[in-house]
Amino acid sequence: MTTPDTRSLEHRMGDWVRARLPFAAAEFALFVLKQGWACLFGGLLLAAIIATKLIWQPDWPVHRYDALFLFAIATQVVFLWTKLETWEEARVILLFHLTGTAMEWFKVHAGSWAYPEPGIFKLIGVPLFSGFMYAAVGSYMARVIRVFDMRFAPYPSFPLTVLLAVGIYVNFFAHHFLPDVRIALFVATVAVYGRTRIWFRIHDRHWWMPLPVAALLSSVALWVAENVGTATGTWIYSGQIRGEMVSLAKLGSWYLLLYVAFVTVTLVTRRALSTRSLDAEAGGTMVARR
Repeated sequence: MTTPDTRSLEHRMGDWVRARLPFAAAEFALFVLKQGWACLFGGLLLAAIIATKLIWQPDWPVHRYDALFLFAIATQVVFLWTKLETWEEARVILLFHLTGTAMEWFKVHAGSWAYPEPGIFKLIGVPLFSGFMYAAVGSYMARVIRVFDMRFAPYPSFPLTVLLAVGIYVNFFAHHFLPDVRIALFVATVAVYGRTRIWFRIHDRHWWMPLPVAALLSSVALWVAENVGTATGTWIYSGQIRGEMVSLAKLGSWYLLLYVAFVTVTLVTRRALSTRSLDAEAGGTMVARR
């Protein structure tokens, strides 16, 4: 849940925006602002990737990858110190950091992509800042649930969601040796989560969106971030020509990986999950808006 101080600030901001914009425009503006606030860690890391690419010189005593690693650590410390992230959220971020780093080691070794620049904080060909890119996804996932007071309902069987997440994660490794079953996994995400709605509060009203639709929209944003990474030469995909956009297949990969991130959040906390539909809750805060 958001803290009382944050809630008060959100209401004051909402009142200010609504006094100057029509209802629909005000809701959209607040939605964008809160999304930006939720993905603050990822936005700062992406900005650092762009800035270091523009200014870094090869003869500087600190490698660019090492500077990004130190920047990521410092940002994480500041977030915890200023309580922009809770320790519960930090546990989510750590779990996704570890699963992401393991995938990085495997994928780089398999030749899927590479990190061409040198660095001291580089292990098995993978710079350690790369784990923070996955941590940024975990940070967004944990923060956006809190910032928007999200509820997920009706939520499917929890063991089934864990099984699906494990299947998705294993396929990222196994498809190098076995047939790629991602099409079946795409279908499975809709079959498992098709009825689940994400209920979220922008200002003083709650809205909803099908969970698979939200995952697809989020994967588009991550695909755009991937293009920033390759455009700056921070990492290079196998077979990708310089200046070429990242394959749309990566959008599908992020769509699937978001389910792994989401289930990682639920392993730490399940307060936002509800097994029953919220459509029937009238007169309270949950009102379906179509």
